[in-house]
Amino acid sequence: MENKPKIWKMLLISWLFVYPVINIMFVVIFPLVSDLPQLLKTLVFTIILVPLMGIFIPKLHKRFWKWITK
Repeated sequence: MENKPKIWKMLLISWLFVYPVINIMFVVIFPLVSDLPQLLKTLVFTIILVPLMGIFIPKLHKRFWKWITK
């Protein structure tokens, strides 16, 4: 019988992906959009971040599944 995934471990892995990506985006993307209104800056950031999360977080969860369920 497989153990249930630990939510805190899934959240930790997700955060460990999102935090550096956001910091990289602030360095690379923010200077390019700094003159735009806040709503457009947020739109640009989310257009980039959400697909990256959708692609990489499930792969990270799969990669660390044994640890997540331990």
